[in-house]
Amino acid sequence: MEPICVSPNNIPHDYSNSVEVYESAMREDVNEEDEALNMLNTFDKNRDGVLDFEEFSNLLQHIFQLGPIDMTSEEKLKSFMLLLDLNNDGVIDRTEFQHAWTHCFDKILHPVTALIIVDVQNDFIDGSLALRHCPAQQDGAEVVPVINRLLEEREFDLVVYSMDWHPDTHISFIDNVHMYPLDKGCTKRFDECCTYDEVTFDLSPPRTQVLWPAHCIQDSEGAKLASNLKVSPGAVRIYKGTNPDIDSYSAFFDNMRLSQTSLQEELEKRHVTDVYICGLAYDVCVAATGVDAVGLGYRTVIVNDACRGVMEDKIKEEKEKLQEQGALVLESDEAMKLLANKARPNFDLGCFTAKTMPPFAST
Repeated sequence: MEPICVSPNNIPHDYSNSVEVYESAMREDVNEEDEALNMLNTFDKNRDGVLDFEEFSNLLQHIFQLGPIDMTSEEKLKSFMLLLDLNNDGVIDRTEFQHAWTHCFDKILHPVTALIIVDVQNDFIDGSLALRHCPAQQDGAEVVPVINRLLEEREFDLVVYSMDWHPDTHISFIDNVHMYPLDKGCTKRFDECCTYDEVTFDLSPPRTQVLWPAHCIQDSEGAKLASNLKVSPGAVRIYKGTNPDIDSYSAFFDNMRLSQTSLQEELEKRHVTDVYICGLAYDVCVAATGVDAVGLGYRTVIVNDACRGVMEDKIKEEKEKLQEQGALVLESDEAMKLLANKARPNFDLGCFTAKTMPPFAST
């Protein structure tokens, strides 16, 4: 199909060719500026060169395949429009629409996806820190078939495996607590500390650390990926927690953000817009990775049934925190539908994209 050029003489007042324009906009060989102009002209029903609320709502309803508009959804549409109405005049003009198309709608219509599989390693499944022996008694092995199904049935632009990769002197290990000075305010002595205790070490800068059994020691059997986990060809591996003096829950940064892994660089190289995160442990490394992904502006989906955690109350708390910050928490079936239906994106992820647009720079 050739790209559609909509002129003032053939703008359809009933949006009858909006499907064609939408499909044209999804073509990779269509110029971005033409995409934007086609969409603006198609939904500019009164031909005044701008989109009022009714016209903009029709555009959003078409893109996101929204159902009938009630009071709640109307408020959401108004909130979306306010994010794009840079001069607050109640309409979206051509300049505002072009800016929104480049920094918002283009990401929505042309998502680039990455699956980030967090720490699905032997020690968390049946080794020294097996989740089934943790307070929540969840079985880490249960995530493997769910993740394998995602890899087998959906195509991601990038697959990432993050891995705890600790030296045997790591600060997080309960057996090493005597190796680091405790803060003067700590109420316990070295020999009184227990697994899962949170202590503060008198380092520069001071750092708070949960104490864990030794796990995922570099080059050990326990540090290997689960043997039945599908490893995607061309996948990227991110090694974290390699500094003995600081932990690294997130696949992006260490816990104090003193250093970062190569994950953000890998995502940026491939122009990734959407990250799907799963793995172990939900309330620790998965949650930390999700929070950082949202903070860095990635449209973030946590695949709920492809995660298992340490503590029930903490899992609930971290899940709520992620949702409050803009991440979606979906079951794998829902995530697979979203991945299979890129041409009809999720409205909440679209709102997140609008909120994280860069400011407009006038020339």
